[in-house]
Amino acid sequence: GFPRTMGQAEALDRICELDLVISLNIPFETLKDRLSARWVHPASGRVYNMDFNPPQVHGADDLTGEPLVQRKDDKPEAVAARLRKYKDAAKPVIELYKSRGILHSFSGTETNKIWPYVYTLLSSKIPPVLSDEEN
Repeated sequence: GFPRTMGQAEALDRICELDLVISLNIPFETLKDRLSARWVHPASGRVYNMDFNPPQVHGADDLTGEPLVQRKDDKPEAVAARLRKYKDAAKPVIELYKSRGILHSFSGTETNKIWPYVYTLLSSKIPPVLSDEEN
């Protein structure tokens, strides 16, 4: 997500005025498990998740058969440290947007359960795009 820090929020304020901010509240363990299950094919950047998008052959890229690697910052202990750091840095940003009355928070563990609520919010804030024939 962006902005993650107050410095980024202040920089964003200088170039635009936000009227809607979405915060996704996902349990720590869910995030840690998902990020820790991520493996990549370094040459192409293809990303696999061993839980919900695994390669056809364990540990090998689907197209080349080359080995997949886990980035150092995706290892469980690194993920835990990253999430703690993010939470500390993001807290004042969340409070800023909450105080402005533009923060909308959604909680859950599954995209397909959270997305309909996010979509409904966005649909209520963004006018539909009309084709030339409808104008």
